[in-house]
This record gives sequence, structure tokens and C-alpha cells, in this order.
Amino acid sequence: MQRSTAVVAGVALFLVVVGLIVGGLSGGIIMAAVVALVTGLYTAVTNRPSWVRLNGRKAGAITAGASVVALLIGGALAPADESVPTAVAEQTQEAAPEATPTTAASTAPATPSPSASPTPTRTPSATPTPTDADVAPLDGDAVVDAAGTPRAPAEQPAANTTALALLETLAIKGRAPKTGYDREQFGQAWLDVDRNGCDTRNDMLNRDLTDIVHTNSVPCKVQSGVLADPYTATSIAFQRGQSTSTKVQIDHVVALSDAWQKGAQQLTFDQRVAFANDPLNLQSTDGPTNQQKGAGDAATWLPPNKGYRCEYVARQVSVKATYTLWVTQAEHDAMARILSDCNGILVPTNQMAPSVTAPPEPVETAPSPEPVPEAPVVVPAPGPFANCSEAAAAGFSNIPVGSPAYSPDQDGDGDGVACEGGASEPVAPAPAPVAPAPAPVYANCDAVRAAGAAPIYAGTPGFQPKFDRDGDGVGCDS
Repeated sequence: MQRSTAVVAGVALFLVVVGLIVGGLSGGIIMAAVVALVTGLYTAVTNRPSWVRLNGRKAGAITAGASVVALLIGGALAPADESVPTAVAEQTQEAAPEATPTTAASTAPATPSPSASPTPTRTPSATPTPTDADVAPLDGDAVVDAAGTPRAPAEQPAANTTALALLETLAIKGRAPKTGYDREQFGQAWLDVDRNGCDTRNDMLNRDLTDIVHTNSVPCKVQSGVLADPYTATSIAFQRGQSTSTKVQIDHVVALSDAWQKGAQQLTFDQRVAFANDPLNLQSTDGPTNQQKGAGDAATWLPPNKGYRCEYVARQVSVKATYTLWVTQAEHDAMARILSDCNGILVPTNQMAPSVTAPPEPVETAPSPEPVPEAPVVVPAPGPFANCSEAAAAGFSNIPVGSPAYSPDQDGDGDGVACEGGASEPVAPAPAPVAPAPAPVYANCDAVRAAGAAPIYAGTPGFQPKFDRDGDGVGCDS
């Protein structure tokens, strides 16, 4: 018994030591709590003494409960995950030798020099390792189309709207917990949202860089170019590569994590994808400066280039209005302080100014109504005829029983057919032809002349050959 107790105790001690080595104090507490939990459950279930002399189910249950509490304490003491995305880690390593106090960054020139060399001339700035995974990785080799229909929950602000006026329309609330936040809540990084065959990162590089050279004949992936960085007022030469692409990063003007804690949790997935890929909310900038910003809002971070702060804050206000996000009180006050010195700067928007005539919207022509067929003209059925003669005159004969024209008075044989063979009443006989008047008979030419028929021609009624003495067909002509 003593030997088995020693073996178990040795195993338990070994596990606790391993926990201390791997996880520090919290790891040791967790491993000890696991050993105690197993021991307590064994005693509570079997009601047998354990290797630490626990007797009875009650003692086992108490030990198991205490071990659960110890597990929770150990978990709470565990350090948070401080891992950084690959692109961020590479950029941090590159920027580390150049790190100087943050205050030096604020002395950068207000505007970039037009004759700046393609070689980066950015003002060195401190680049503490970020603990927020808000910076998206670089673009991949394949372009992935966005699924669904990414679209903002509201239209961008109306044209000619001042940033200060729009700021006053934003709700002021406290920052919500970050619970549940993950970069994937905003979709895969750098999708092709507008389906132009190019991912969002390269869309922004093409928009913001000059002297662009593409990787191939397709004007999408940027191989090299020059960025006039508005955040630092410096010129940065961009070269695509595993260790160089991070020198130019795409900043979310309103950071994803900040948006998550100020209303984006209530947006749909498609709306969050739109937010993460909206050009209004994206700006190519110096990589280390983007890392320094992290998930900061206007109350905790502003561009080192003071000459760009008005436009930067105005963009934040426009983005938050478009995506129905709120601001904290401290953020609101910081924005108002910046914008009060911006000479009524307008918010950026894609809406058309009222002074510009918008193209007329297509007018939907109402479809022509279907032609209504004319009602057929109903000819009233002929009523019974007075007799079959009247029926025959109307074109009726052999009228069957049931017909509106049938009359039993005209069905003499009662066989159900009236006016058989035509009219049943005697039809008046047609008048006899009038005999032609008899031809006149003349005794001689004197009679012909007396009748006024001289001269009389052959074929004329009353002509006789004796009247034509010379045989010329004309009688009584002398």
C-alpha cells in the first residue's frame, strides 16, 4: 500500500513540475488541480480511501469542488496570447532597429515633398509590438470573390455635409466588451468585393501609389510603386516581396476591433465584409505607423502628420455614420477638438452634390393594359312565327321542338318538327303570265297606212309579204 502511494505521489509531483515549467505558476496550479480533481472523484465514487488518505464520499466531493475552483484560478492567471500575425511579426522585426521615442514622429513635415526620392524617408517612430490582431495579412496569390452581397447598412453622408455636423448625429455610448471578436468576423482578408478580378489590397495600392509596375500584363497586383504617405508625410518606395511588402500596409481608418466594440457586432456578416473592404475606410500607409496605431480611435491615436488629421478624423466620422457605429465620449471630444480647427471640412462621400445635375433615373413605363375583348353581340332568337310561310321567309324550316321558333300549331303531324318541307299554309300561286297581244292583221297597204304603221318592215307585227312588192323587206313604202 505504501509503495503504491509513493508511486502515485511521484506521478502527481512530476505533473505539477511539468505544469510549472510549461505554464509558470498558472500551469503548476492547473496541474495540481487536475490531480486533486481525479483523486476527489475517485474517493467520491468508490467510497475508498485515496492515496492522500481521503476517507468517505463527502471528503472526495469537497476535494473535487476545491480542485475546480483551483482550475479556474489557474486559468485566470494564465498570460494572454501575445502572438502576432506573420506579416506583423516580420514588419516589427524590420522596424525594431529604427525605433525611437514616439515624440519624434510628431515633428514630421506637414506635407510630403514633391521631389522626394523613391527611397523611404519616413520619420522613425516607435513600433511597440501590437497585441491586437487587427492588421490583415498581405494579399495571397489567388483572388477570392466575396460571397453574398456585401453592402453598408446606410448610404454615405449627403454631399456638402460638414464633419462637425455629422459628428453630432453619432450616438455616444461606452465601449462594448471585445467578447467574440475575431478578424474572420469581417470575412477573409482582402476579398474581391467589387468583383473586378482584383483583391482589395491591390485595389488600394493601385489607388494610392504612383509609378506603378504590375507583376504581369494584368493591371492588378502591384510589383512596385511609390506611396506619398499621408500619415507620415513621407515618400515610401514599395517593392512586393516576402520581407518587403509589409513596408506599405492598408490601414482600416476605423479599426476592425474598434468597430466591433462600437456597434459592428449588430451588423450582418455581409455588412461587416463591406466595412472591412470599403475604400472609404482604407488607406495605404507606412507599415510601422499602422502597427503603432493598432486598434486605436481618435482619442488614443492620430496620424503623426498633423496636416492630415482633419481629413483623417472626417473620414472616421463618415465611416461611422455609414455603418451606424457609435463613439465613446472621449472619442467624440477628441474628434470635436480636431474638427473645430478644420475650417468646416466636409466629410468624404460618394454622394453627388445638389448643384450637379444627377442623371435621370429610368422611368418605368406602366405596361399597356391587356385589350378587353368586346362582348359578343347576342342576337335574340327568333320567336315563334305566325305560320310556316313567315318562317320560310325568314329562312327557317324543319324547326325541331325546343327551338325558340318551334310552335306546336305548326307541327301538324305531332312528330316534334314544325314546318316540315317549308310552308304549311297554301301559298298563293304565282300569277299566270300575260299572253302577248295578237299581231295586227292588215287587209292591205291602205289599212297599214290608216293604222299609221306604213312603211312596215319585215318582222314587224302585221307585216305580210304581199305588202313588199319589190322584195326589199319594206312594205307599203310607195
